[in-house]
Amino acid sequence: MKTMIQQAKFIAVMMTAMFLLSSCCTIITKSKYPLMVNSDPDGAQFSITDKKGREVYNGNTPASLQLKSSSGFFAGARYFMKFSSPGYADYSVTVSSKLKGWYFGNLMIGGWLGLIIDPITGAMWKLDKKYVNVVLTPLQSDLRELKIYDINKIPEEWKSHLVSLD
Repeated sequence: MKTMIQQAKFIAVMMTAMFLLSSCCTIITKSKYPLMVNSDPDGAQFSITDKKGREVYNGNTPASLQLKSSSGFFAGARYFMKFSSPGYADYSVTVSSKLKGWYFGNLMIGGWLGLIIDPITGAMWKLDKKYVNVVLTPLQSDLRELKIYDINKIPEEWKSHLVSLD
């Protein structure tokens, strides 16, 4: 009788352990990640939209924020970042999710329930970037001017730079 009770306890402990370890990613990792955003020059305005076109953030650099790694059941997130600053060309960056290796831990330890729970919670994904550092390019005018000067009316210091065309 004692042996049957011990076996029942052992089975109960094992079942509890399997249930608790059944969603490996959900237990071991998270579904929101920090993202540090910097730019040169500082103070650039930037916005973040998700893959459905919804704005999820709008602010200035430098910034520290949290982004979800999932956009739904079995769907990794993708974010589009657009930077702008007066006198500089706009710049775009994409931040995407990638599958975590921990998700396959569900298969190795027999956590079949985790194969469903992790996609629901988003814990099966992680963001592909922790930092976004952008260097904005100054705008250059495409309009070039041609000015014609009378050689007798230019400053004397310019004359030493002139080249004869004959």
